[in-house]
Amino acid sequence: MNINAIRNFLHEHLHTISADTLGWLAGIVIHCATIPSLIALLTGLSDKTPGVDITMFLWGGLILLFAKAIVLKDTLNIITIGIGFIIQAILMALILFK
Repeated sequence: MNINAIRNFLHEHLHTISADTLGWLAGIVIHCATIPSLIALLTGLSDKTPGVDITMFLWGGLILLFAKAIVLKDTLNIITIGIGFIIQAILMALILFK
């Protein structure tokens, strides 16, 4: 195999894989921003809810990432962000109806 072919392959595909992976991980990390405080509230370890302003900005950013994933037809991000919304909604429902 030619060294230039290997170099071209890495140059063309490694950037895409890294960018896609970072985008996917960003969605997960943003979802995880409110989950510890929701779990602490649910289990009684804390009585403080996450700030409404922070939660709204986080969810706004997630909605924008979700819309971007729909436009780009990025199935992995659509599923990941959708599952994150479902998990957060379940946690909030458990807190509300506790």
